[in-house]
Amino acid sequence: MKNHNKTRRDFLKTTGAVAGGYWLGTSIDDVSARSANEKLNIACIGVGGRGSANVGGVSSQNIVAMCDVDESKAGKRFQEFNKAGKFKDYRVMFDKLGKQIDAVVISTPDHTHFHPARQAMLEGKHVYCEKPLAHSAWEIRQLTRIAEKMDVATQLGNQRHANAGMARAVEAVQSGMIGDITEVYCAVGGDRGMPAMPKEFPSIPSHLDWELWQGPVAHRKYAPDYVPYKWRFWWDYGTGETGNWGCHILDIPYWALGLKYPTRVDLDVVPTAEQIDAQRTPKTMKTRLEYKAENGHDAVTLHWWHGSLNEVFAKHKATKYGNTLFVGEKGTISAGFDGYKATLNDGSTPKAPSPSIPKSPGFYNEWINACKGGPRSTCDFVNYSGALSEAVLLANAAYRAGGGFDWDAASLKASGNSNADQYITSQFAKGWEVEEV
Repeated sequence: MKNHNKTRRDFLKTTGAVAGGYWLGTSIDDVSARSANEKLNIACIGVGGRGSANVGGVSSQNIVAMCDVDESKAGKRFQEFNKAGKFKDYRVMFDKLGKQIDAVVISTPDHTHFHPARQAMLEGKHVYCEKPLAHSAWEIRQLTRIAEKMDVATQLGNQRHANAGMARAVEAVQSGMIGDITEVYCAVGGDRGMPAMPKEFPSIPSHLDWELWQGPVAHRKYAPDYVPYKWRFWWDYGTGETGNWGCHILDIPYWALGLKYPTRVDLDVVPTAEQIDAQRTPKTMKTRLEYKAENGHDAVTLHWWHGSLNEVFAKHKATKYGNTLFVGEKGTISAGFDGYKATLNDGSTPKAPSPSIPKSPGFYNEWINACKGGPRSTCDFVNYSGALSEAVLLANAAYRAGGGFDWDAASLKASGNSNADQYITSQFAKGWEVEEV
């Protein structure tokens, strides 16, 4: 990756952002002043769709700025928070209101997580970012390093981590009720992916800034096949069902077993050349990640599938429940976001351990409290969710590369498959280059 030293103001001038960075009718004089009651001043980037829910999650604080490239999708929240500054370019927002902003919530498509999160943290602002944390393993590691360097409060949007049922499943695994665990299966069902290629390229809607929406990736003609949601299944913009659900589902074994970085990323089923599409994410995939014994767990093989686990539940005579199966020497634990079912090898059900994981004050409140000097969030980038997000995108990389590779997490290097490197790093469009941290 090429490194280019650019000041923020040079960056804005290069892209023309200063002239057109906020929506017509917006006055930055409307922005509320810093509160005297110790509420955070929060800026929200991406406020339609999932972003709207995140705005609601932090609405107990001062929402001082909102940024969205689609004025129509953002309209409801724009109207509701009518005193907040309204922008379509986050760089202009930081340039105009940066000193007033304490923390930032990022809910944009996957390909536009990295740049605003990077800038926010380098400016000392706390960050809540939707999953997956970024668009490549390299981007994730950069954000993790910056979060640690700047010592800011962070939280990945794994909202289900606060579910009491997940905590009970984690306690069951950690209790040792099924003995040593060396294999885990996780999956998301369905067959979403491989959308039809665009056939129509109408005029860009007036409420959408298509150039800003594409941001740091290679630009292409506007088509309704990409927005507002189908972007998720195009590699330039999204990360498929793996990126959509992987962080949520792999959260269960990562938490329960204390997993960090894999040493090997491989495929349970090797796709055909026809199944690996350069532009579109797949309808199905079966991958695995291997972890050495550390952090109190044995060597573990973690299977991540986009598909059904029915054959695995049947093979191990496990009670079918949720989207995760832990295979232990004494039995199995099937787990989901709301709880678990344990079955011992003799067919009996073990006694549940006493609850030991404290109740969350609320997933958003964890982050808000951390921003104010409280304990770290449970899905903090540095200590937890950075490594989790990397694992998810490494599985994608193995699929796209058509085969597995050994993984050196310390150097962020893949070996044994020269085709993998291109899917681990990022290449940014002109004007969006960054200096490596």
